Amino acid sequence: MSTEMKFLVVDDFSTMRRIVRGLLKEIGYNNCEEAEDGVEALNMLKQSKYDFVVSDINMPNMTGFELLKAIKEDANLKHLPVLMVTAEARKEDIVLAAQSGAAGYIVKPFTKATLEEKVQKIMQKLAAAA
Repeated sequence: MSTEMKFLVVDDFSTMRRIVRGLLKEIGYNNCEEAEDGVEALNMLKQSKYDFVVSDINMPNMTGFELLKAIKEDANLKHLPVLMVTAEARKEDIVLAAQSGAAGYIVKPFTKATLEEKVQKIMQKLAAAA
């Protein structure tokens, strides 16, 4: 598991992006960029190489689910693991995330331990599938 992995954190709240980025840094991932909505995220993903996306669900312009769908429909991006972040653990959101190809979901507020466990689980799954 490489600490050189490049993360893209997508959230319309800069505070939340900072928190996630800070937690990733504590876990050992220093290579992290931010986008404030799905539209910006998609542009960044198409222009540069990322290894992992952490995206909020509720955002203006393009929701996390719309972003996820766009990633999964793009041949160059569909391999990317997307961890969905939600403020409320609604059953339908969780089901939709799984059906849409999200690698996992996490409910705010979350701890470093929870984030680390989710990311590691997803990376293990990817390594096994590769």
